[in-house]
Amino acid sequence: MICDSTCLITNVEAKWPGSVHDSRIFRESTLCHSFEQGHYDGLLIGDRGYACKPYLMTPYAEPAPGPQARFNEALAQTRARIEMTFGQLKARFRCMRGLRVAPDRACDITVACAVLHNVATIRKERIPVIMDHPEDDLEPVHLDEQTGRLQGTELPTIILVEFFICMVNGYIVCHPLCF
Repeated sequence: MICDSTCLITNVEAKWPGSVHDSRIFRESTLCHSFEQGHYDGLLIGDRGYACKPYLMTPYAEPAPGPQARFNEALAQTRARIEMTFGQLKARFRCMRGLRVAPDRACDITVACAVLHNVATIRKERIPVIMDHPEDDLEPVHLDEQTGRLQGTELPTIILVEFFICMVNGYIVCHPLCF
């Protein structure tokens, strides 16, 4: 994910599993190829996990005191914007703290949340305060092996819980059952 200085998300690459390293995702992205072919003017900022490129500034691995250390500090302060954007995204859309859906669905949800985040940012919507809540202590859902349907009377309870999770404090919170 890439954002600008106002926390607007300008690029999302949401087709990779979470176990793939960010630098590989970027290296194989259309955006990276476009930068390498000279189609974009400008610079991106990355952390130590990325290789330094003419269009991608990364910190010095072992900065010397003085200019290199100040460069790393300035880079870290600038890079904090993407971390802030991730925080805002997770505050607005609780599901972004841990999607438990099929990978292709997770990609769609991630992109949808990014678009809605941008709409909210442009409209200067208030960013919800992140409150740490304990994990849900709901029992796991069990499906009938032959029919693929929920067993017993779990469905009404699940729908009830999921509906109220989707409308927390007046905010729309993305959740797989909300779509």
